[in-house]
Amino acid sequence: MRAQPTPGEPALRVRLAAAEAGRASVATGLPILDHLLGVLAEWGSFELDVETAPIGGTEDEVDAVGRALGRSVAELLGPDGGRRHGSVLVAADEALAAVVLEVSGRPFLSANVDLTAEHVGGLGTDLVSRLLRALAEEAGLTLHVRLIEGTDTRHVLEAIFKGLGLALAEAATERRR
Repeated sequence: MRAQPTPGEPALRVRLAAAEAGRASVATGLPILDHLLGVLAEWGSFELDVETAPIGGTEDEVDAVGRALGRSVAELLGPDGGRRHGSVLVAADEALAAVVLEVSGRPFLSANVDLTAEHVGGLGTDLVSRLLRALAEEAGLTLHVRLIEGTDTRHVLEAIFKGLGLALAEAATERRR
């Protein structure tokens, strides 16, 4: 599914599709965000392409990417798009995260992860919350993210994005009749 920018939004292209194996081509200009979106694609078995021109501020870019990704997720999980819910518990080294989502049409993000004081690869990790919120709003997801264990910020982020990819893949899976 291909999400195009809305009027007033910077040049941004996102394509998300279910695949046999995860593959990502992500060029946001923010290497850690590129990596995390690659983790989402790999663990969710999605083909994900993201291209954006520099937008100005990092916050604006993260918001725009989250919104565009959310639109692609909404297309993928539309009315005939599978189970429309997913849940997973996943580890990344010492970090353990739970991600639960439902295509509810009532956007909501609940997370107990507070990494506002952390920076990874030049990205303030509070921006990850912005991305998740924008994704949930545009995709119409009720999204719960719980960090059960974890002290290393990179591992915490990897667990969250692995979980998000797996939960989205489950939501996109056809329901057995």
